[in-house]
Amino acid sequence: MLAGLRNKPVTLLALIVSAAAAAGALYVLTFHPSRERYPVRGIDVSHHQGPIDWDRVAEAGIRFAYIKATEGGDLVDRRFVENWRGAHRAGLARGAYHFFTLCRPGTEQAANFMATVPRTDDAMPPAVDLEFTGNCTDRTRWLDAFAELSQFLERVESYYGRKAVLYVRPDFYAAYLKGQTINNPLWLQGFILKPSYGERAWSFWQYHAFGRIEGIAGPVDRNVFRGDPEEFAAWIKGGESHSLADKAAHRR
Repeated sequence: MLAGLRNKPVTLLALIVSAAAAAGALYVLTFHPSRERYPVRGIDVSHHQGPIDWDRVAEAGIRFAYIKATEGGDLVDRRFVENWRGAHRAGLARGAYHFFTLCRPGTEQAANFMATVPRTDDAMPPAVDLEFTGNCTDRTRWLDAFAELSQFLERVESYYGRKAVLYVRPDFYAAYLKGQTINNPLWLQGFILKPSYGERAWSFWQYHAFGRIEGIAGPVDRNVFRGDPEEFAAWIKGGESHSLADKAAHRR
């Protein structure tokens, strides 16, 4: 009997901890930044999301989508064309991104991207995914990342006539980009908390990797643009989003 009484506080504490953990998990899964501060919402997708009902995505309030086009020197995402056309038909602003690998020359990767993504006046600037996750694992093959990235950007930006957006994870930024002279718009990651790395204000914030949206069966990355709809429309027409980000730096 006494042992049972002594165990009751432990059981109650365990219940409290479990309830707090469940509440925390629910908050993480349902978190969204302030719509008043960040009204322009978007997603980034690849073949991993499977078939997408782009009309339902648009009806859910999504304004833009970055769509995976290529990876490395020869891989083309198998759903790129389908997603590229579907997003456009649904009225979303669309942009293409390339997953940059550390074991293929930047010139080869640029050629792959340019051969895959059409030049269109209404598209968002190209984006480059810079991260270690999913990258080539044989580090003996890794090239000079910043030099190869510079080669990639030189060719892609000349071809499309726009500064590319750099999606950069914190560890990749610290390893290769910190302290470098970079004038490209930054797309940074911060789940729940706004990104605190990067030496300039971010232009895009990826705030969720397990978001849910109508029209997509599974989890999807969720993003916001740092600016209002008018600034977003101006940027698509040719404004540089890093200057918009600096202008909007008060949006904390």
